[in-house]
Amino acid sequence: MDLVRNTKMITLQGARKMMAAAEAEARKNNWSVAIAIVDVAGNLLMFQKMDDTQSGSINIAIGKARTAAAFKRPTKAMEEIVAGGRTVFLAVEGLTPLQGGLPVTVDGQVIGAVGVSGVLSSQDEQISQAALDALR
Repeated sequence: MDLVRNTKMITLQGARKMMAAAEAEARKNNWSVAIAIVDVAGNLLMFQKMDDTQSGSINIAIGKARTAAAFKRPTKAMEEIVAGGRTVFLAVEGLTPLQGGLPVTVDGQVIGAVGVSGVLSSQDEQISQAALDALR
């Protein structure tokens, strides 16, 4: 029985690389967004709000990242649960059931997440995916 586990984590350099890729994807498409990167516990590692992004996107991006980390799945899955009629999920504290948050998984283990808000939810997820792709 293992009593201690070696855990991978997103380093500051990794978060910077993710942020740069996400920002590049947003700029390429002329989208103004807020981007949040969190560790596995949902603690903020890096955040930025691009110029002209509505202020409401700040908490949404952070919430998407924290939701993806906490539930170890894309936030689109949570959105689909609620849209499917399980509105009771809206009572879960800290849940942001909007597409655009993706978990960061390494060797089958979730080590953090990225969340984006500011454009259509599918476009938010496109930017989040660019951040994930930067780690590969």
